[in-house]
Amino acid sequence: MIDVEEQLARAVSLRESGSLDQARDLLLHLSTVAPDHVQVAYQTAWVHDLLGLEREAVPFYVRALDGDGLSAAERRGATLGLGSTYRSLGMYAEAVGVLAAGAAEFPGDRALAVFLAMARYNAGDAKEAVASLLTLLADTTSDPDIQRYHRAITFYAEDLDRVWS
Repeated sequence: MIDVEEQLARAVSLRESGSLDQARDLLLHLSTVAPDHVQVAYQTAWVHDLLGLEREAVPFYVRALDGDGLSAAERRGATLGLGSTYRSLGMYAEAVGVLAAGAAEFPGDRALAVFLAMARYNAGDAKEAVASLLTLLADTTSDPDIQRYHRAITFYAEDLDRVWS
């Protein structure tokens, strides 16, 4: 009988040490032995992404997010991973859906906000993408020149097409 937890720890250690192909092989085996194990699914998705095998990562991200048992940090990572992977595959509507749900679930996560803006741009919503990035920039920068115009930047981010007559 295989000890899934022990082998999962071994696979994570292999991934962390850079032995990505070995980690992938072990994780693929574990995913057949324990198909509903969300940690196995998450780690399998992650290693596929690291290897540039984005399309193969998708079903593992979906499996991880559909189950219970991920910590909040892991759930956030899986959401970002799946959304980013969808975007890199040209699946822009799916990317926006996943990343928007992630931004709602983790409203203070700026990385999710940035990836959501990129996906919105790719989906043809450049105005919303730029507006959200302007707001993010104004709220997070320590640059004194940008901070000086914080109010104006956030005001215009709300309506980039506004013209004063």
